[in-house]
Amino acid sequence: MKEIYSELMNVLKEGCPAALCTKLLPDGKSEKWVDRHPETASDEADICRENYLPEERLIILGGGHVSRPLALFGTESGFAVTVVDDRPAFANRQRFPEVRQVLCESFERCFEKLKITSNDYVVVVTRGHRYDMDCLRALLSGTEPAYMGMMGSKRRVIGVKNLLVEEGYDPRAIDRIHMPIGLAIGALTPPEIAVSILAELIQVKRNRKQDFEPADADFSVLEKLSVEGEPHSIVTVLETRGSTPRRPGAKMIVYPEGRIVGSIGGGCAEAEVMREALHYIGTGKCGKITVDMTKDVSEEDVMVCGGTMTVLIEG
Repeated sequence: MKEIYSELMNVLKEGCPAALCTKLLPDGKSEKWVDRHPETASDEADICRENYLPEERLIILGGGHVSRPLALFGTESGFAVTVVDDRPAFANRQRFPEVRQVLCESFERCFEKLKITSNDYVVVVTRGHRYDMDCLRALLSGTEPAYMGMMGSKRRVIGVKNLLVEEGYDPRAIDRIHMPIGLAIGALTPPEIAVSILAELIQVKRNRKQDFEPADADFSVLEKLSVEGEPHSIVTVLETRGSTPRRPGAKMIVYPEGRIVGSIGGGCAEAEVMREALHYIGTGKCGKITVDMTKDVSEEDVMVCGGTMTVLIEG
């Protein structure tokens, strides 16, 4: 099965969408394949489809005081974070241990290595006007990312916009740059400013129009499945009704000793599914079960969710 997940990850790393398709067979086993054109697929009753978009990168141009909490919050929110700065003291693993990539490079040359795509979220928080302009010119000259934002006062923003228009850049693209960056929450400290920026990133991310409903993806789980050699079973959320902690596509790996990687929402429901998944390990079989979370709502164990989930367990 890891070969299928390896193929899926390779397609996504190429910057292309993909669907992981699973057909349940009469003998209790399953057949899997990767569809590279999920936007054109039709619904088939006997095929479960998990539609994936390429992993969303948060590229932070500048490694200063706001960048540190933004990198941490962004990673915790599911972005693959890259931090760029031209100063070794600000672009290193000790300063940003949690991010996917730290790039010590000039703001003029870094874009050759970054290869911006339409799924990227780019935050410009360099140490000076000159470097901000270098970044904005590069962004406006290439593939437009899903989000562009620059930190600065209202007066500075007006000056930047006017200068870019004078230099011949598309006024409509300039207007799509979030300047000043972040939601207006009255933020003052670097962590507060980081929260305001991340809130705006999430707002843009959740409001993007897609050709299909993407899976509730945890890329660290998919990456693990693409190389996993230990015995395990896989739990995937197929369908939800009512209020549930995770959406279709969420995955959890269950190992024989009870260890898990990933989550389908936690709580009693997850523990119940995990116990069931232990029986599938090494069998090559699969099965669907419905998890009722309404029974978790009690005086002793109050949960905010009260819906149901249908999950697929594969051994």
